[in-house]
Amino acid sequence: MHIEIPYTPRPLQAMLHNELDKHRFAVLNCHRRFGKSILIIMHLIKKALTNEKKNPRYYLIGPTFVSIKRVCWDYLKQYAGCIPGTTFNETELRCDLPNGARITLLSSEDPDKIRGIYADGVCIDECSQMNPVLWNEILRPALSDRKGFAYFISTPQGMSNIFYDLYQHALGDPQWLAYTAKASQTNIIDQEELDAAKAQMGDTKYKQEFECDWIANIEGSIYGDIIKKLEEDKQITRVSYDPALEVHTAWDLGLDDLTVIIFFQLLGNQILIIDYYENNREGLPHYVQVVKNKDYVYGEHYAPWDLEITEFSSGKTRKEVAYQLGIRFRVLPKLNLEEGIHSLKMLLPKCWFDADQAKPLVDALRQYHRKYNEKMKMFGTKPVRDWSSHACDAARYMAMSITDLPRKKIAAQQTAVNDYTIHGD
Repeated sequence: MHIEIPYTPRPLQAMLHNELDKHRFAVLNCHRRFGKSILIIMHLIKKALTNEKKNPRYYLIGPTFVSIKRVCWDYLKQYAGCIPGTTFNETELRCDLPNGARITLLSSEDPDKIRGIYADGVCIDECSQMNPVLWNEILRPALSDRKGFAYFISTPQGMSNIFYDLYQHALGDPQWLAYTAKASQTNIIDQEELDAAKAQMGDTKYKQEFECDWIANIEGSIYGDIIKKLEEDKQITRVSYDPALEVHTAWDLGLDDLTVIIFFQLLGNQILIIDYYENNREGLPHYVQVVKNKDYVYGEHYAPWDLEITEFSSGKTRKEVAYQLGIRFRVLPKLNLEEGIHSLKMLLPKCWFDADQAKPLVDALRQYHRKYNEKMKMFGTKPVRDWSSHACDAARYMAMSITDLPRKKIAAQQTAVNDYTIHGD
């Protein structure tokens, strides 16, 4: 039977249809009015109609019953209604297709009500508002026996939600699609309308909703723009340990608070950040053992100047204690904070981060910011001390250490060619 649905995708939608066919999992960070709801509905209809398994089940899930019905139900009826034999259940927001497939609209308000389903495919709309339990405990297991797909669509709402976590995972996993569509790049909405929207919404909200900016709500971000550029250039990805290169570490040692260790390798002008560790209220022997337990060939271990302060309880410096435990630290000189920040800003464009192992460091670099002084109408000179500070301090120490480390270079020719004559044979 030939079925024709009156849907002509925009070029970017057509591209995404092709990409979704190639990926089981996808995280789509698309601006408002991109057309992502229609895109997903049409893709679900296509998948449902072409599925040859018995009684295929597909789910489109929104943050509330009201929102998912308002945004998607009319679209689903409009396009699926062109298929002969299709029926709709208004009470359950369910579409039954003639081949036995079913597309159901659900709410994520009470995840427990969704437990026990099986699914050939799910799509979570406004994923940034989703309870992580819904994916981790309910939907992911529901896909397993039929190896179903999952698509997550939203605009950013900061970094403290599962949409951000899934996007960061997708950047480093080739089986996942990570895609961002900014209004300034798609040309779907004309510039005059975008300017009007920005004037009404304000810069922060506009960047979040139309420019898909993860840090739009973090005013005074110090490294945020650089991290965003690294993400666009796919330098936050999967970075594997290279056994041919030494692993160096940069530490920020805390006494009563967080201790951070960054593991990195140097390849030419590239800095490969392959691993990261942080913990709280553990003694130095714990962190030394963490380093030793990793199957790395180590080069240098760097720590800040306060490593040489004598501890009252033992009469020894932490550098001496570390040496007795088997780690010889190189102590960095005390450097002005702003000089260190500038040094790290210059270094970051050369960095490649493992999206999974170094995720806490990437999150911290996005968050690190200066506080805005409303009275003075300016940002403070010193960064805010919060959860991101220790990771960013360790990153500054890494930047300071880089000039002290040799890069791996192609070996020069060792043997001269001495059988050459200018006149030939």
